[in-house]
Amino acid sequence: MKIYTRGGDKGRTSVLGARVEKTDKRIEAIGSIDELNSVIGLAIYHAKQEQLAEIVTDLTVISHQLFDYGADLANVKEEIPFKISLQHTTRLEEKIDAYTEIVGPLTQFVLPGGCLTSCSLHTCRTEARKAERRLNEMEPAASSELKTYMNRLSDYLFTLARLANKRTGVDDVAYEGEKQL
Repeated sequence: MKIYTRGGDKGRTSVLGARVEKTDKRIEAIGSIDELNSVIGLAIYHAKQEQLAEIVTDLTVISHQLFDYGADLANVKEEIPFKISLQHTTRLEEKIDAYTEIVGPLTQFVLPGGCLTSCSLHTCRTEARKAERRLNEMEPAASSELKTYMNRLSDYLFTLARLANKRTGVDDVAYEGEKQL
């Protein structure tokens, strides 16, 4: 498989079933998923360095799902079923609930920070929120299942950041109200 095709040299690219401008909202959404998957890769690296095997395993699955998610966004043919389904969102919810049992319920606002893996996961969370905003700009709109998955993924990444802190013995960074320099 060649890395370059020259097919996009004039500002257009292919999605499943069409050629579109690279500035198309669909391509923006696909790009935001790619950006998210890139920072997921960095979080995996940090989790490996901090010996957080459970988080490495989870994030590796998420990375593969995000690749499928990008393919779903590129799919403009209605007869081809999506790869990401309600079942994926349900599994995220189960993980959120299980990890919340470990880290405890939220009693205050949490700021990004803590161990390196947690910091990376907070970056992933913000990229997931950005991707969610891009999905809402797409025409035609992304399926509700894809939107729900992305919304839940950001919640999951927040919870996973808290878990990383817990597993490494680092406290979450609590919001303490208005501060002055």
